[in-house]
Amino acid sequence: MYYVGAHVSASGGVENAPLNAAAIGANAFALFTKNQRRWDAKPLTAQSIDAFKRNCDEHGFAPEQILPHDSYLINLGHPEAEALQKSRDAFIDEMQRCEQLGLVYLNFHPGSHLRKIDVSGCLRLIAESINLALDKTRGVTAVIENTAGQGSNLGCRFEQIAEIIDRVEDKSRVGVCLDTCHTFASGYDLRTADACEQTFAEFSRVVGFNYLCGMHINDSKAALGSRVDRHHSLGQGEIGWAVFRYIMQDPRFEGVPLVLETIDETIWADEIQQLRRFSQGEVEIA
Repeated sequence: MYYVGAHVSASGGVENAPLNAAAIGANAFALFTKNQRRWDAKPLTAQSIDAFKRNCDEHGFAPEQILPHDSYLINLGHPEAEALQKSRDAFIDEMQRCEQLGLVYLNFHPGSHLRKIDVSGCLRLIAESINLALDKTRGVTAVIENTAGQGSNLGCRFEQIAEIIDRVEDKSRVGVCLDTCHTFASGYDLRTADACEQTFAEFSRVVGFNYLCGMHINDSKAALGSRVDRHHSLGQGEIGWAVFRYIMQDPRFEGVPLVLETIDETIWADEIQQLRRFSQGEVEIA
């Protein structure tokens, strides 16, 4: 089964996220378990945790259909010791929040070298950070999101993701989230079925589909290889519809959350339904 949804609001409490997802006809969703632009947050309350689990059960969201995202402030490859420790502590807190909520994934951007250390050194720090977090938590997989490669962000090439995974000690608890906008912006073409074949064959060869835990389903405002991270609504950007049809008709993408982060939330329900039509074999755009 294809699990399709969006990154929905958790305003007012994490327990509202599954309600917001259900309201747009989703059978998957992403959320922030805390304010993504602040370091500190109040602990989750027992009442909020229970309500989150109850709402997930009532609307049919299993943990494998949910892809929480960590704070944008975290940099697991920070070249400065104090800032690195702050990021590691925050990441462990995010993993523990997922553990409390009964979730099995935490999606995160790998990190940035800030032009202060070399790429390999930064990738090593990221892997060390993951190992520390896995050692202090149970049952939650650290899901590395590929990036557009903007600025000094790492993870834009499949080889960089593979190098991080290679250094992670418990490979049963590390995975990958592929973002279609980021993939395209970092130089992997997705504009035709043939281009998709080549790009996903490269991902399979370099990283492996066994590590795929989720996807972000986005068109791109920026051009192929631009290394500019600007999402767009499906079919309205530089990528077009081909990749979304391809994903929804390829069984390798079944069973993981496929999450919209497109820019117009008022059409999320329509985008979800269009993706479902593709999964049912339709080729035309409704």
